[in-house]
Amino acid sequence: MNFTITRQNLHTGLAAVSASIPSKTTLPVLSNILFEAAADGVWMSGTDLDVAVRVKVLADVKEPGSLTAPGKKLQEITRELPDQPVEVATRGEQIELKCGRSHFKLNGLPADEFPTLASVDFSDGITVTGKALNALIHHTSFAVSTEESRPILNGVLWELRDGEMKMVATNGHRLARMSVKVEATGTASADFIVPPAALTQVQRLFKDTESLEVAKSGNHLGFRADTTEVYTRLIEGTYPNYGQVIPRDNDKVATIDKKLLESAVRRMAVVASDQTHRIRMKFESGRVHLNVLTPDLGEGHDELEVGYDGEELEIGFNANYLLEVLRYMPSDEVKVAFKAPERAATIEPAGEGAADYLCLVMPLRLLD
Repeated sequence: MNFTITRQNLHTGLAAVSASIPSKTTLPVLSNILFEAAADGVWMSGTDLDVAVRVKVLADVKEPGSLTAPGKKLQEITRELPDQPVEVATRGEQIELKCGRSHFKLNGLPADEFPTLASVDFSDGITVTGKALNALIHHTSFAVSTEESRPILNGVLWELRDGEMKMVATNGHRLARMSVKVEATGTASADFIVPPAALTQVQRLFKDTESLEVAKSGNHLGFRADTTEVYTRLIEGTYPNYGQVIPRDNDKVATIDKKLLESAVRRMAVVASDQTHRIRMKFESGRVHLNVLTPDLGEGHDELEVGYDGEELEIGFNANYLLEVLRYMPSDEVKVAFKAPERAATIEPAGEGAADYLCLVMPLRLLD
């Protein structure tokens, strides 16, 4: 294998792929990037066996071939190289880089030791815009569970219906659901449970302006656009019926300035218990009182003006969950709706043309 490439192209390719390399692994070849030089450019691939990233970069290929080489080390070297063409060649199982007066040799491993990437047939796939997909990922994937006891909740549910895409994530204490309209394609409905690590790569690598092809083969999902491909193993199983936990009868609704609420909750969180992070919110006509009492630390009180004219109600929340949900609300004002102190509250963007976005937060018991 022998090719010449600009330092920028080499660095861009390595940066795209090396984020998929595991930081710790018992398989040495997984720390490596697979280089495959062909007449029209160089493909670079990295994987942690669950998620794989493959990108193609422009290069002047003199001799085709393939080899795997240490991904992170190559990235660190390339970052420091002068801005001149880089000549990359292989001798046996070594990869050689020459750039200006710099010269490096790194030990590699044969290409056939690299795991075979999932083969996904894109002929039956669908096309989605990067903008719609990235919005769904950004506004929902923060809510996935990190506990290993319920692996299904470690993924994001992605529902595809004709004319609509929806993503849902929950850890059982808070939930995020977003829906966007897409062009009707006439394709069959489909549901996938996608690991958030794969969605992070999709968000990182595909621009809002791009169109992506998405297809499923077996238990793998593939995303591709132009010169970039991402493959992931799907989480198997049936996602819980999230529709059952979203309350339909929350009739007490308060409209609140998002930034003011966020800073008030952040202030209260300082004095909240390290175990429960509980804050009390007492809604009354025109205002909300925020209270915290932590016996071994102290207490705090704050109040905000809100649009509310329902009956008085006091409800407790985990301040961290509340802050997380508010951080992802795509509007200046939010609608908080509830029914009773022990029932789930919903938070949605307020205002005309607001996104089809809903977050749910389970309340905490108020112990007197």
